[in-house]
Amino acid sequence: MAHVYILECADGTLYVGSTVDLDRRFAQHASGFGAQYTRRRLPVKLVWSASYERVEDAFRWEKRLQGWSHAKRLAFIDGGLDAVRGWSRAHRRSQ
Repeated sequence: MAHVYILECADGTLYVGSTVDLDRRFAQHASGFGAQYTRRRLPVKLVWSASYERVEDAFRWEKRLQGWSHAKRLAFIDGGLDAVRGWSRAHRRSQ
């Protein structure tokens, strides 16, 4: 089992990661022993996560989410994939 997750940092930024032990990894982030990025932005809050049978699937989602804008991540957290379907296409048309 593997997990991909999004943390909201104290400064409002969103951190995306993946792990095989979500509870342990969140505890590391929350205590300041996680990623350097979250260490400087404590406290952190888990705002979204998903579980996958294969590590490769969680890692693939992590990389996908990392490529999204802050606004798109927020929309995804609030409404799932339906909320961001066509997001890039719609934003390209509005420019």
